[in-house]
Amino acid sequence: MCAMTDISDAFEDDHFESAGLRLTVDLSALAQNWQDMARRSGKARASAVVKADAYGMGIEDSGEALYMAGARDFFVATVDEGVTLRLYAPDARIFVLSGIWPGTERRFFENDLVPVISSEEQLAFWMAVLSDYGDYPCALHVDTGFNRLGLHIDEALALADDVSRPASFAPVLVMSHLACGDDQLSPMNKQQLESFRRVTAAYEGIESSLAASAGVFLGENYHFDLTRPGIAIYGAEAVHGMKNPMRPVATAEARVIQVKTVRAGESVSYGRALKLTRDSRLAIVAAGYADGYMRSQSSGGVPLRNALPQGGQGFFEGYHVPVAGRITMDLTIFDVTDLPENLIRAGDYIELFGKNILVDDAARAAGTIGYEMLTSIGLRHERKYVVDEE
Repeated sequence: MCAMTDISDAFEDDHFESAGLRLTVDLSALAQNWQDMARRSGKARASAVVKADAYGMGIEDSGEALYMAGARDFFVATVDEGVTLRLYAPDARIFVLSGIWPGTERRFFENDLVPVISSEEQLAFWMAVLSDYGDYPCALHVDTGFNRLGLHIDEALALADDVSRPASFAPVLVMSHLACGDDQLSPMNKQQLESFRRVTAAYEGIESSLAASAGVFLGENYHFDLTRPGIAIYGAEAVHGMKNPMRPVATAEARVIQVKTVRAGESVSYGRALKLTRDSRLAIVAAGYADGYMRSQSSGGVPLRNALPQGGQGFFEGYHVPVAGRITMDLTIFDVTDLPENLIRAGDYIELFGKNILVDDAARAAGTIGYEMLTSIGLRHERKYVVDEE
């Protein structure tokens, strides 16, 4: 009887090196960006916002890197994110922005998570929970003009003055969120600041937080006790019209599946959106809108995008290469005609965004923002985490 061959002995499988899509996450840059934002926060402590799987970077590795860099306060969106993060930030304070709901109590208490209370309904439920479980910290979210989540200012002020509220209701943080922090000239910032000061005065002795990434750049008046940097620590722009001082963290690359020559006069991709005016060489890569490489970056055939009609571009060996035709679900075509003959071959990788195509530039080509670009990164990206050993 023949012995079975162990396939693993015959083939070596390096998932990252062979992946159609690769995402390299520079954890050193991530940590340095957080430390930069901590310095910019002045006398306030800086937390780290790691919701949406750490903005697409991976909450496990990113959370641990931020914890090792010194972060001891974190914000997540859901209780599930908080449970995951607790394994990597063992003694950190973890706030859950969506708050607490019936059926989630056990996970909050077992994982030492702090609910953010944002409505009268959540407040009533939280009071009932405290009557059963006893003292436990929470945060109070107040709406100062955003008109998204948060107690109305009048509700928050009435709660502060309510002598009948149970002693077990003891918020450790009062917070709000700026609607126009990315526009430093917006009068809305000062309006919200003044409204928030009314709230903090009513909750004297309780820590307060107003500034996310953009708010940090508005200056110390907006810092209060705790800042909440998010997008900036992942290397993307936080403020419109200001040179981004943060280090790029993520590099996305797609493998070239085929390089082909197409004659002048022929068309490219769906809808014949691009008609070639010269003989061209095209590189087809393994990335599409299912991977977060958005269809709106197509070179044509996207009637809703007017700001940057030329579409997106990639980068290869010192050359910028434009998207050719419409981006499809799994594939994108790049025009590599201007590259030297035989420089690019099947199996090579084109950078979609990273150190050479900044994520915000890629986002602008899609008519969106870096936030969406990062958090839309699909599951088909094979991730690699790198650390500067110096």
